[in-house]
Amino acid sequence: MDQSPIVAKNRIIDRHSHDRLRTMTQLETLSGVQGRALLREIFRELRYDRQIGATATLRILWQICTTERELNRLTKRNVLILHPLGIWSGTSLWLQEIVNRHFYSTVNAFVYFGAALLLVAVGLNRTHVIDSPALVVAGIIVEALLLTVLFTVMFFSPPEDDTLSGSGMGQGGSSSGATDELLRELGEIGRDYAAMAVQLETISATLSDLVERQEQLLTTVRDGVQAAVDAVAPNPALLQSMSATSAALDGFSSSIGQLGERLKSVEQQEVERLVRKELERVLSRTILDRDDRTAS
Repeated sequence: MDQSPIVAKNRIIDRHSHDRLRTMTQLETLSGVQGRALLREIFRELRYDRQIGATATLRILWQICTTERELNRLTKRNVLILHPLGIWSGTSLWLQEIVNRHFYSTVNAFVYFGAALLLVAVGLNRTHVIDSPALVVAGIIVEALLLTVLFTVMFFSPPEDDTLSGSGMGQGGSSSGATDELLRELGEIGRDYAAMAVQLETISATLSDLVERQEQLLTTVRDGVQAAVDAVAPNPALLQSMSATSAALDGFSSSIGQLGERLKSVEQQEVERLVRKELERVLSRTILDRDDRTAS
């Protein structure tokens, strides 16, 4: 079988590819000054000119930093990278020039948001609104992860352009400056956490005092309500005492009635005695008068 047409076609394709590569701007690596400046320009192109989302922009730029050679496949830049950096070095460059430069404030905002959530979780747990240690543990884990991300972003701080073009001593000074900046930021975060802890203790003490006063108020209200209920509803002990008093009064009334009957009987007997005595006196006088008249 004659393969000359296929060979000729492959030669034409290779020639076109070679010509296309020759027309592209060649860049040794992206880790130099020109490569870093190119990355910043590509970021502005993707985010502001083409209005690509943050996640897609990060993914495209990570691919460019690590493995991509022909940038015209992903961007409008007709640039050929002769030596891609690979996964580790490319990711380091991506963290320095893209994440740290353009997303540091976003990561820092998430860290403060996680700290706010942690404070809310601790406050709810201390005031027994949500009595679950798992909520506090989850808040601590989330905040620790966010602080780890912030540490990673701050650790890969990008060097200045004049430092890149300077000597090795200048590079050492930049690394030392980045380390000092990182330590200063961590110190500020530690001070912020200490201040928040003090404020949290103050808020917790205030809430505890408020809860204690509320309990005292509830006790007072409960006693007042019980007194009002006792005043409206008869007391069982009082009812029993009144029943006993009524029974005693009934017995006393019965005794008074019997005493009255006995007094009437005594009075009748006394009247009869007096009548009998008066009759005896009258009869005696009558008999004496009759005897006197008979004698005379």
